[in-house]
Amino acid sequence: MPNAVIQTERLSKTFRGRHAVRHVSLSVSPGSVFAFLGPNGAGKSTTIRMLLGLLHPTEGTVRMHDLPLRGHREEILARTGSLIESPSLYSHLTGRENLEIHRRLLGAPASDIDRVLEIVGLVNPARTLVKTYSLGMRQRLGLAQALLGRRELLVLDEPTNGLDPAGMQEIRLLIRELPARFGITVFLSTHLLTEVEQIASDVAILSKGELVFQGTAADLTLRRRRHLRIRTDRPLQAAALLLRGGFSIRQDGESLVSDDVGAAAAMNQALVHGGHAVHHVAAETASLEELFLSMTDAEVL
Repeated sequence: MPNAVIQTERLSKTFRGRHAVRHVSLSVSPGSVFAFLGPNGAGKSTTIRMLLGLLHPTEGTVRMHDLPLRGHREEILARTGSLIESPSLYSHLTGRENLEIHRRLLGAPASDIDRVLEIVGLVNPARTLVKTYSLGMRQRLGLAQALLGRRELLVLDEPTNGLDPAGMQEIRLLIRELPARFGITVFLSTHLLTEVEQIASDVAILSKGELVFQGTAADLTLRRRRHLRIRTDRPLQAAALLLRGGFSIRQDGESLVSDDVGAAAAMNQALVHGGHAVHHVAAETASLEELFLSMTDAEVL
């Protein structure tokens, strides 16, 4: 995809003979909120550091803004803002003074401060000292720093980490608005499924350093399979009866689960004829958490 904002080919990083990232090929479209999803330790932060030129790949290539990172890093980073973990801020200065320091380092116009403060909703609080800010306000000021200089792309590593629910919601609403209102593509690393559901248009899932899924958020939803859940008075005996009858069935706690949704009536009839009290028969769609677990063998937070 020649117009991809980010494109990697077989990107890999090895530390002491162990692959932290292995053969990751990503393609991030302009105007998307691209969620880079995976459990802690999956290799997301290592990938981001390679995208920003903070780590050199062991193998593979990175292109950003249709330019190879090797030989064009300065030009690429001039068009790319980033927020890795917590923002670096001076608590004894105001929000505006913090931005002024960053603006001078970038050589951005003075008017840019008002522009980014408007985007992140900190026009009035910018006059107060950062030490009075909540964690959510600090994170928004960090986003304002990352936006200085007319950025076309934001790379964010776990931007809601450590925030309370209100702060998380503030940041998510802001991120969701960036492509449509300001034409900014967002590459968002996260281990939180709620971020994908609420703000992402595109998703890639990393597990143990390898890419296990890449597509739209709608594509991911389509992969959530339907299954049949049955509850009876004697689940162990009921499972044995259905297996003898040739039905595909497995136990899930006190329930019986089958992927053969169309056999609901036949299973129910077999159980009733076998003397079992059937309390519940229903078709269900696998949750995003269940899909994530099946792809990554991770604990969902």
